[in-house]
Amino acid sequence: MYLVAILDWFSRYVVDWELEQTLEISFVLRVVDRALLQARPVIRNSDQDSHFTSPLYVERLPAAGVQISMDGKGRARDNIFAERLWRTTKYEEVYLNEHVSPRHARRGIKQYLAFYNHERPHQSLGYKPPAQVYLQTVALDDRH
Repeated sequence: MYLVAILDWFSRYVVDWELEQTLEISFVLRVVDRALLQARPVIRNSDQDSHFTSPLYVERLPAAGVQISMDGKGRARDNIFAERLWRTTKYEEVYLNEHVSPRHARRGIKQYLAFYNHERPHQSLGYKPPAQVYLQTVALDDRH
C-alpha cells in the first residue's frame, strides 16, 4: 500500500491524503487537487519522486498559483515533517494493527489521521493538535 499526504508544514496538519495499492500518478493528483480546493499554499514542497517530477504534477501547481520546491536527492531531512508523519503513522497505527485488507487499512489510517489532526498533541505546537493551529492560521489569513 502507498500513502500520499499533503501536509501543512507550519501546523503539521494533514490537509488531504489517500492510500492506494498501486503507484500510479492518478492517486497523487487526486490528493493534490482536493488539497488545492481546501488551501492554496504559496509554496508546495515535495521530494523528487517520479510522481512529483511528472509534468502532470509540475504543471498543475503553477497553474494554481503555487510555487514548487523540491528536496535535494537523498536528503530525507529536507522533508523532515513528512518523514515524521510517516514514522508516527507507522508506529502508532500501522504496526499496532493487523490490517487484513486494503479497505481495513484505509479505515484504520483514516481514523488515525483524524486523531492525529484533531486530538494528538504536538510538543512543537505547544501541545496543541495540528487542526487547532491550522484553523487559527487559516482564520488569520482570511482576515488579511
